[in-house]
Amino acid sequence: MLGVVVTETLYLTHPDLSEGRLAKLRAAVVNARALAGVAREIGLGAHIKLGRGEEATGGRDKASILSDTVEAVIGAIHLTGGIEVSSAVVHRLFDPLIEAASALGAGLDWKTSLQELAADQTLGVPEYVIEDDGPDHMKTFTAQVRVGDKLYGNGVGRSKKEAEQGAAQTAFGEIAAALGLDTNGRPVGSGS
Repeated sequence: MLGVVVTETLYLTHPDLSEGRLAKLRAAVVNARALAGVAREIGLGAHIKLGRGEEATGGRDKASILSDTVEAVIGAIHLTGGIEVSSAVVHRLFDPLIEAASALGAGLDWKTSLQELAADQTLGVPEYVIEDDGPDHMKTFTAQVRVGDKLYGNGVGRSKKEAEQGAAQTAFGEIAAALGLDTNGRPVGSGS
């Protein structure tokens, strides 16, 4: 339900965008991090029934649990209230994310944007160097990205993907600045 409503909204509000750009926008809104953010915003974690283990390890704030719970709640609303009610709830919760994602440019997916920038500038394929620290249930990941023969960025997160996105964002900014490009990979001052 969530994916359908978000996809339809993006298509109707941005009919001029390419399929690839629409797919990136959708991915920026319908992902575990975004869903967890919505759950945190509405205080959903306080209402989740957890086992002792998850309770002890901070399960009420784990992105995977929060995002799954948001999807389950939307599904339950759909089953009990129908498409109109569930669609209205999705719009209320996700329209601000859709609007924010539309303004992100390269920030929709830093890893993809970095890969595209590296390819456009023939810099080589980005390779991520990951380190982890902490016990299995509370790991922190640190990532850097190698482009060509240089190491860039520094991303930290609770998952490898989160750390890689952070490293890609930093690397994109460093490489773009060195090449005289803006945060969307366009020449500074081009305005388009």
